[in-house]
Amino acid sequence: MIGGIAGFFIWNYPFGKIFLGDGGAYFIGFTIAVLSVMLVKNHPQVSPWFPLLVVIYPVFETVFSIIRRKFYKKYRIDSPDSHHLHQLIYKRVVPFVFDIHRSEKLMRNSATSPFLWLICSFGAIPAVMSWQNTPILVIFTVLFCWFYVWLYRSIVRFKLMKMLKRGNV
Repeated sequence: MIGGIAGFFIWNYPFGKIFLGDGGAYFIGFTIAVLSVMLVKNHPQVSPWFPLLVVIYPVFETVFSIIRRKFYKKYRIDSPDSHHLHQLIYKRVVPFVFDIHRSEKLMRNSATSPFLWLICSFGAIPAVMSWQNTPILVIFTVLFCWFYVWLYRSIVRFKLMKMLKRGNV
């Protein structure tokens, strides 16, 4: 499976000619969930917080989107919107940082990925380094959630772009 995903990534990046689709994304998520449960069940020395922190970005993105839709926007939780963090980075951060205009959407789309890799690494790196230490993993999970909310609010309110312009970040 890792080879297939790596091959898909190498073939597809940066031009995005093939779309993975919901079925592919759901299958990968399901496989990761099953492997995470099996890892914790078969290796009791591995903290149950380890697999959560490894995939904290998509998990927290889902939880945050449900909360945002239900309580702040008063939408149905299953209604689509374009207010996910990756979409805000695509629309507001990438054009600002790289001076990519609307006509260059292909480059803007691929330029979003490194930002998301960096965000995901804030969960994955501490998880791999502290896979046995539950209190540390819980602390990093809370820190990631705080960081995510701070980053989201900063982008929505254009504060991040102001900080980048001044050189504070």
